[in-house]
Amino acid sequence: MENYSPEEIQRLLKAYEAKRLREKKNYQNIKNNADFKKKNCQNAKDWYKNNKNKESRIKKYQDNKELHKAKVNYNYYKKRNRVDEFKKKHPEKYKILQDHFYIKEANPSESTSISISSSDAEPSM
Repeated sequence: MENYSPEEIQRLLKAYEAKRLREKKNYQNIKNNADFKKKNCQNAKDWYKNNKNKESRIKKYQDNKELHKAKVNYNYYKKRNRVDEFKKKHPEKYKILQDHFYIKEANPSESTSISISSSDAEPSM
């Protein structure tokens, strides 16, 4: 994350406020336009038609059910600083989270630690 100076932060906030004000004024100008109303109404109908398919939402939930349950369970243990207990009690859920890259913990066998032997070290004077 970039570090912004206080002046840059103020400039960004003013630019954001000006943009929001412009957008609000633009909406206030066009909201009573008949063409805008017709187009907006059609967009709403299309959205409703495309997103009211309850079966597809149920199928999507069923496909990700185990992942959601594992995330909720993991967050419970994580909030209480008991992740090790979670690993022991629920290894299958822990594996699911690792497979879906929710937990980014490297395996100890895959670690690439570098050890310096006494012969490689610099000679002391």
